[in-house]
Amino acid sequence: MSRVPEWLGRLGHGLTEMGDRLDERRAEAEREEAEPPEEPPPPADDVPPDPVPRPDPAQVVPWGMRVAAEAGWRLLVLAGTVWVLMRVISAVQLVVLAFVAALLITALLQPTVAWLRRYGVPRGLATALTAILGFVVMGLIGWFVTWQVMENIDNVSDQVQDGIDELRNWLLNSPFHVTDKQINDIAENLREAVGANTDQITSAGLEGVTVVVEALTGILLAAFSTLFLLYDGKRIWEWTLKLVPAAARPGVAGAGPRAWRTLTAYVRGTVIVALIDAVFIGLGIYFLGVPMAVPLAVFIFLFAFIPLVGAVVSGALAVVVALVTQGVFTAVMSLAVVLAVQQIEGHILQPFILGRAVRVHPLAVVLSVAAGGMIAGIGGAVVAVPLVAVTNTVVGYLRSYSREQALKQSPRPRGATAMDVAPAPPPTDDTGPKEGPAHQG
Repeated sequence: MSRVPEWLGRLGHGLTEMGDRLDERRAEAEREEAEPPEEPPPPADDVPPDPVPRPDPAQVVPWGMRVAAEAGWRLLVLAGTVWVLMRVISAVQLVVLAFVAALLITALLQPTVAWLRRYGVPRGLATALTAILGFVVMGLIGWFVTWQVMENIDNVSDQVQDGIDELRNWLLNSPFHVTDKQINDIAENLREAVGANTDQITSAGLEGVTVVVEALTGILLAAFSTLFLLYDGKRIWEWTLKLVPAAARPGVAGAGPRAWRTLTAYVRGTVIVALIDAVFIGLGIYFLGVPMAVPLAVFIFLFAFIPLVGAVVSGALAVVVALVTQGVFTAVMSLAVVLAVQQIEGHILQPFILGRAVRVHPLAVVLSVAAGGMIAGIGGAVVAVPLVAVTNTVVGYLRSYSREQALKQSPRPRGATAMDVAPAPPPTDDTGPKEGPAHQG
């Protein structure tokens, strides 16, 4: 077979491919001619500048303002929570005060229950004996005060009248140049004021009846709460712990017993200090011839549970009774007795008896008593200081507990760092290591 046809075939195939490529280029050129020409890009001077990137708004705010804002909204939340809590407490004020009073009484009587339990007395019998003894003692004190007041009221009224006459004579002969007409005008104005406010006085009397009913209700609630707290206080505390979140339960479980010890120390110390005040001030005014010395001593004992304010009020009451019944000299001597006993109490008795268990700054005492009195009257003033003392103990323990937990969870140092933080060995001398108190027999 000849090789010419094969050669011609390859040549024809090459020419055909070349023609196809020319057709494709011609079609592309036609398409480019049919499309509108693209506008050249504008010169560099006409291009708008790129916008400046803006930072995060939170980063623009100064650091101090950000910290103040963070603290501010948290303080608002706390203030709202406290406000709601105060509203709830005000709505059930009688129940809250009765329960707090039961806690104070339980703190006073619980050591007696524990003492009886150590001698094998059953818990129910120990609780009943302690509660009956405590309530009987408090009832006898109230009956004794009432009896003494009723027995001496006539004598005191006569002595008060004599004291008013003596004060009138002293004013007439004093260098103030007070006339008999001015004294009579003052007495007449007092009588007119009393007559004009008869309706208000009657309304106050009716409110007094309501107060008495509420007081009796509160006493019954406090008595029942005391019984249950003495008998089943441990189980009540364990049930309360179940309401605490599991993460915070160990810290609260450790803070509870310490708070109870603080409350017990406060109540027992206050009772001892109040008893010493009442005995010595009562003896002083008794030997000075002041009437109703024993009821006044009981009032001094009761008012001692209101720190600072109670001592001033009870002492002033004793001095006023001495003034209107025995004269100026006896009143001055009574004031000297009251001030001497209170100075001994403030500088010796309270630091020695209460010690470091209930250490509250005097400013905190004044502010807490004022706030408690404004919120809940006398009852609030009584429970304010123990509440502050217990809160101080709980906060201090939780702070130290959280610090210990943080140290336990932090990674242990290694290498040279471990050597830096390792405790130093005890100092030695030629005879060897010295023994500290822990090693001494």
